[in-house]
Amino acid sequence: MMHHAAHVVAVDDKADILLILEDLLGVHFNMHTFGNGQQALDYLARGGACDVVLLDIMMAGLDGFEVCRRLKADASTYDIPIIFLSGLRTSAEEEKGLALGAHDFIHKPFSPPVVLTRVRNAVHSHRASRLLKQRAEDLEQLVAARTQELVWQHEELVRRKQQVIAAQSATISAFCALAEARDDETGNHIRRTQHYVKTLAVALRSHPRFGATLTDDAIALLFKSAPLHDVGKVAIPDAILLKPGKLTPQEFEVMKTHCERGYSAIVAAGAEFTNSETGYLRYAAEIAYGHHERWNGSGYPQGLAGEAIPTSARLMAVADVYDALISKRVYKPAFSHDDAIAMIAAERGEHFDPEVVDALLRERNSFREIAGEFRDDHLAEAR
Repeated sequence: MMHHAAHVVAVDDKADILLILEDLLGVHFNMHTFGNGQQALDYLARGGACDVVLLDIMMAGLDGFEVCRRLKADASTYDIPIIFLSGLRTSAEEEKGLALGAHDFIHKPFSPPVVLTRVRNAVHSHRASRLLKQRAEDLEQLVAARTQELVWQHEELVRRKQQVIAAQSATISAFCALAEARDDETGNHIRRTQHYVKTLAVALRSHPRFGATLTDDAIALLFKSAPLHDVGKVAIPDAILLKPGKLTPQEFEVMKTHCERGYSAIVAAGAEFTNSETGYLRYAAEIAYGHHERWNGSGYPQGLAGEAIPTSARLMAVADVYDALISKRVYKPAFSHDDAIAMIAAERGEHFDPEVVDALLRERNSFREIAGEFRDDHLAEAR
């Protein structure tokens, strides 16, 4: 007997038929014979091995059709091939058997070579089907495992991104706290300018010159980065930063270094992150370094002109000057909102990017509202 011989269940209420089948098939297969359908069902219900069922139709008790119906109704035996043994040769009988899910019919009296061939074909079909099913299950498990792995990777990326965002926010908060602690006179200046910059960016994002730059993500980063525009002032000596009066030319030269100092501090902080994590610090560095540049090239610290000035810095230049104009200083009064708008408009194409000034003019009411929402006591005149 073959080591991996298939298991054949033969069911017939005639003992001589079972003996013939055992003699014919027992050399090639493991045979399990039963004299009625219930015995066969009980054997299979216990998990008995089976690759094909040879099933007589006309039997006392459960006939072959009912046994077939029950086997096909059970998920554990559904895919076992069933070959009916029938002494009848009517098409109606075969139609009924095939409708119930039979694999084949063998008519009595049967030819031994035909029986052997058809049983072998059924066994091969069952084993091939079982192999395909197993491979499908293995593939399904592999896909499920890979999917879970991808889910874990995604969750890890989300977790890392949240950590980076938290680190970014902490960095900005720490810098802003330093700036406010050194330059208390500005009060809510950094909050107002933050919202001014966002307002200008949103107003310009549909403009052909700015559409590629001012994406939703970029605007969100600009909003986060804007408060760092004057962070370099933490390095300016108190005698100059807190001087209760107008600066001398020499003192003003020292004050102007806050751009480079802020830029250097932000770049140094960015070195702690990977390149993919420093987008927000790139904008912060641009703003800190370039917000005193002028459209006509007369600004500082680099003397950049026109489009050479980063968009972020051009937005901040308008926001910063507007807020400085409406704010009271020891060396100047607070200008009204309308006067501040007019003064900036007069510098269109000179100090400021013309399109950014035009955006300010369109959003002048929004600027007034922001100034009121984040007002300091000395902003009363600006309303």
